[in-house]
Amino acid sequence: MKMFHSPASPYVRKVRAVAIECGMLDKIENLSCAASPINRDATIVAANPLGQVPTFFTDDGMVLYDSRVICEYIDSLGGGKLFGTGAVRWQALVEQSLGDGILGAALLARYETFLRPEALRWSSWTDGQLDKVAKSIDAIEKVASGYGARVDIGTITIGCALGYLDFRFPDLGWRKGHDKTAAWFKSFDERPSMKATRPQA
Repeated sequence: MKMFHSPASPYVRKVRAVAIECGMLDKIENLSCAASPINRDATIVAANPLGQVPTFFTDDGMVLYDSRVICEYIDSLGGGKLFGTGAVRWQALVEQSLGDGILGAALLARYETFLRPEALRWSSWTDGQLDKVAKSIDAIEKVASGYGARVDIGTITIGCALGYLDFRFPDLGWRKGHDKTAAWFKSFDERPSMKATRPQA
């Protein structure tokens, strides 16, 4: 199996963390690329018209994207323990959506302040995206004490989202007023799968 990746991508991190939890990481070859929302990498686009990472190639020739699909595929190979069944599955999928939503909003805010020329930046846009992040963390705070030692697609995605905020928005101070979330994340972020996949600039 192979995957176009970027060491700074939180979505790639999610896939790699899932692969570690499933004992599959050593079976995935990382393919170098230059993914960008502006100067799109033609090598990725040839396989995935969205031109995004991660883009994943199975051993039998399928091309999979996005991270949600790839994670479920890897989990299916690794015993199917991270998605659950019934009500447990739906809860984990909702939490995955929340974590992915935090990441999506944070990425849009970063693009606005990092990629867009300064004269064209729209502060109200950035504020709106970061408000999505803030409201999502408020929602997590209400249930974080119930996460306990859970390791599934929901907690992995939320962990990757909070780690991305630390990486790209260190001044955001998301821990303030979110003691339960901060305590859970401090423990969860020490898992081998999280330590081994911490983002690199």
